[in-house]
Formats: sequence, structure tokens, C-alpha cells
Amino acid sequence: MNTVGPYHNRQETYGYFSLPFCRGPKDTIGHYHETLGEALQGVELEYSGLSIEFRQDVAEMAYCEIVLTEDSRKVFLYAVKNHYWYQMYIDDLPIWGIVGDMDEANNVYYLWTHKKFDIGYNGDRIVYINLTSENKVALDQATKIKFTYEVNWKQSSVAFEDRFNKYLDPNFFQHSIHWFSIFNSFMMVIFLVGLVSMILMRTLRKDYARYSKDDDLEDLERDLGDEYGWKQVHGDVFRTPPDTLLFCCLIGNGYHVTLVALCVILFAILGDLYTERGSLLSTTIFVYAVTTPVNGYFGSSLYAQMGGKKWIKQMMMSAFFIPTFICGTAFCINFIAIYYHASRAIPFGTMIAVLCICFFVILPLTMLGTVLGRNLSGQPDYPCRINAVPRPIPEKKWYMDPFVIIMLGGVLPFGSIFIEMYFIFTSFWAYKIYYVYGFMLLVFTILVIVTMSVTIVCTYFLLNAEDYRWQWTSFCSAGSTALYVYLYSIYYFFFKTKMYGLFQTAFYFGYMALFSLALGVMCGTLGYIGASLFVRKIYGTVKID
Repeated sequence: MNTVGPYHNRQETYGYFSLPFCRGPKDTIGHYHETLGEALQGVELEYSGLSIEFRQDVAEMAYCEIVLTEDSRKVFLYAVKNHYWYQMYIDDLPIWGIVGDMDEANNVYYLWTHKKFDIGYNGDRIVYINLTSENKVALDQATKIKFTYEVNWKQSSVAFEDRFNKYLDPNFFQHSIHWFSIFNSFMMVIFLVGLVSMILMRTLRKDYARYSKDDDLEDLERDLGDEYGWKQVHGDVFRTPPDTLLFCCLIGNGYHVTLVALCVILFAILGDLYTERGSLLSTTIFVYAVTTPVNGYFGSSLYAQMGGKKWIKQMMMSAFFIPTFICGTAFCINFIAIYYHASRAIPFGTMIAVLCICFFVILPLTMLGTVLGRNLSGQPDYPCRINAVPRPIPEKKWYMDPFVIIMLGGVLPFGSIFIEMYFIFTSFWAYKIYYVYGFMLLVFTILVIVTMSVTIVCTYFLLNAEDYRWQWTSFCSAGSTALYVYLYSIYYFFFKTKMYGLFQTAFYFGYMALFSLALGVMCGTLGYIGASLFVRKIYGTVKID
């Protein structure tokens, strides 16, 4: 047996025997967690005590009996009223059942007491399981309730490799709307890249042509203001941005999160990680830990190029930036889970394991990446000289203000992924198994291209307004995609789910904040990469007097 909980609150789960069910007569095999991912996801595996032998049918058989006391009756009544469902496993195949039923008109509540297992086999392997709940008994005080089960084995032609397919929902995930959204996003990419290329190349060609005539112009003519726009800030465009330490920390983590996302998507495509309990989360933790040098390398190399001196502080901040947010959020939610006695409460041993990963894997590997980054890529190679005195930023139109650019910069990237967000949210917060990671890879690629393209346009507009504060603006304008995702998650909670209660609400908004933070750091870094390449290209090509 695994867990039991209210149907509308998928993450609010408890141990199956937290309800006053009785075990079968067979000896228990103990309470255990197999992997770190299972422990973090609240898997509570306990032996049911039911005796099931391979290819041996069992006629209807009683395995235990309970006397319904007032306390146990109240517990069952609460479970039935809140539509409690439970999950169990046979040969690692999940099965779901409902605890009871109710007749609200007559105010009568029932408990299902009979489990009928139909098990299909192909050769010597189990290939499917069906569970049918039967024999409902009214929850009356001082009633004796007998629990029974039966097992029917049936030969099947389903291949063992395909036995998980019955849990997938092609009609939902491969709906025409899903295909249309991918096509729509793909057309957006083509249009946006074409538009960016056309506008920027035409505009820059004019700028190049104008600047190439500088030698033929009189000094007085130049002084009258023929030069304007992005060339005017060439002496400040590579100036170190404020809060350099935080900026480099975010960029290093952005490279890291992007690589982790790409690797996990590819592993899920190749390895069908969705078929095993907790495997996706365990894989994510493993990939995040072993790829930590990427964080240290890119963060420290950028910090060194910008003249940073506090490299130990930068290394520590980069190593623990995302783990601190994750552990802090999980710690707060864990208090609520402990109060609810939920299975999502993280065991003390698991907490120690996570801390060991942070201090003995993530930190040393970040240090390794930091040393490599500072020594291999830590020298600035700017195409322009930086002026000693910052140039004053002139007044500009309201729509050229960095805040406006930041708020508008995330609209198109969000528009390219919000349909996929619906499918991802539904798989995590409702009862769907997400398996179309090929779609996710396409959407990830589209997001990268759209984010970079939009940020390049935003950066050009900003520089053309003679505002050289492009580093933070490019990061925040791309990162604002996460703000729209979080706003969409609020809409999804109130209009697409029936979640309720403090625990589920805190769990939902806490972990959606973490998801949005990771997405924002990733998109912000992608935006900065695109803007940086663009800025270096235009200022490296034009002759600066």
C-alpha cells in the first residue's frame, strides 16, 4: 500500500494505514523508501498483508475484520466526505481505488470492503492490473466490517515493455490543441526571427553606412549631432553593472539550470523516467549535483571579467543560491506537513542526505568550476574602451524606460509556452502522467529562440535611446516570463482546480514560486547571452573613434 488522501488535493497524502484499515494476515515486509526521490515525494510503502501468488486465483476471501468504534467511524466519515482515494502497487504497477461512497440525499455514507484484482500476465511477467471496489457497507456505529479480496489471473498479449501505456492519456496530451500550439509557437519563432533579422540588419546597415562616412564629414557637422543612438554609449556599454556579485551569481545559476533542464528532458525521452516511482526527481537531483561546475565556471569567469575581487563570497553565493530557496521553502512547508501528519513530511534522515549533497558534492564542484572559470576565462576582452566617467543618461520616451521594457519583454516568451504550461500543471497537480517529452524539447527550443530574439530587440531599443544599462535590463526583461507564469499559476489554481486547505495551498504556491524562480533565472540568462552576443557583435564591427 502507498498513500491515501483527498481526491482534489493530490499532494495532501497520508499513509494508507493512517485510516483504521486492517492488514492482511501475511507477515509485513516493513516500511521503506527505495530512493531519495520517493522520500521527497512522500511515498509511504507498507505491505498490505494480502497473499497473492503468481497465476494462482483466489476466490473471495476475508482477510480481516474490524469493529467500528465512534472514533474510527468519524475518521472514515471524514475520508468519505472528502472523497479520499488510495494508491497501491503490485509489481511496481500503480493502482488507484476510492475509500467509500455516499448518498447525500439520505445522509448515508458507505465504505467499500471488497478488492477485486484482475491481473494480466504474458509469459512470466505481469503486464496489467485492474482493481474493482465492491460490497459497500454503511458506516453505522458499532458495526462489524469484514474486508475481503479476490484475485483473477488472465493471460494477455500486452508486451512487458508496453505495460505502462495504459496509464498514459494520448487523447489529452496529443490532442489537436497541443499540436496546434506547437505549430503556432513554431510559426511565431519563424516570424520573430525573420522580423528581428530584417529590422536589425536594415537599421544597423544604415548605421554602419552613416558611421563609415564619418571620415568625410566636417568636425562641425559631427558636432551638430549627426551621431546619435547606440554608438554614443560605446564608452559605457561594457561598464560593470551594479550589484555585480548578485548578477554573476544569477548568470552562473542560469547556465546551470538550463543545462539541467535540457539533460533531464533528454534522459526522460531516452529512458521513460515516468514509469518508475520518484525516478524523475532522483535524476534531476543527480544531474543538478554533478553539473554544478558549470555554475561555478560561468559565474566566476563573468565575475572576474567585471573586475570582482570577492571570489569566495561569489562562489558560496552561486553554490547555495537555488538550494537555499528550495530548502527554505521545503522547510516551511514541512512544518505544515508535520502538523497535518502528512506523508509529504520529509524525514530527518532525508534532510541530512540533502544537506550532505549540498556541502559535500555541490560546494566542492562549484569550487572546481570557480577555479577553472577565473583562470581560463577571467580576462575581459571588451571591443570598446570604458570611459572613466559614466555618461549621463538622457531623457527618453516612457516606452523606452527599462521598467516598461522589462514588463513587455516576457510577453512573447510566455505566449510561446503557456499552452505547454497547462499540460505540465495538469500532469503535476492533477491525475495525469506527463510523457510527451518530445513536445517539451520542442517548446524548450522555441523558448530559447524567442527569448533571445525578443531580448536582442529590447536591448537595441534601449541602446538606441542612449541608455547603456543593458545587462540587468536584458536579464530582467527575459526573466519577466516567470512573472507571467506565476500569474497564470494563480489563475490555474482558482479556475482549473478544486484544491482547498492550508497544506495544499501552501504546497501549491510555494513550489510554483520555486518553479517560477528557476524559470526566471534560466530565461534571464538566455536573454543576457543573446544580448551580450549582439552587443559585442555591433560594437566589435563598427569603427569607434
